[in-house]
Amino acid sequence: MSEVVKKFMYLNRKAPYGTIYAWEALEVVLIGAAFDQDVSVMFLDDGVYQLTKGQDTKAIGMKNFSPTFRTLGDYEVKKIYVDRASLEARGLTQEDLVEIAWEDFETEEEIENIVEVIDSARVGELMNESDAIFSF
Repeated sequence: MSEVVKKFMYLNRKAPYGTIYAWEALEVVLIGAAFDQDVSVMFLDDGVYQLTKGQDTKAIGMKNFSPTFRTLGDYEVKKIYVDRASLEARGLTQEDLVEIAWEDFETEEEIENIVEVIDSARVGELMNESDAIFSF
């Protein structure tokens, strides 16, 4: 009996700190990827702040979990999208975001940065292509 692979999209809409949504979303993404599902991650609204470089959480007394995003490539998560309109509305550009690398150890194919900034039309297309969408 063959295993059915589902296309899961995880929407990250919340700022990285102040709630547990961002941390829980990251945990769920890693779990889905560990079970060999087709996982994509989308950052929209204040969720774009989750990928910003140089996060310092000492002043708020919370653990900085943003370096964990760099492990997504190790879990075969190759589809990481950021909504361009959300970035622009917050005065951010792709240069403000961390880079997440991916490497296929069998073929030695390597991508230096799998974070892709996309327009709103593409956001809608990707959502329509998904079997399940989880919003955090």
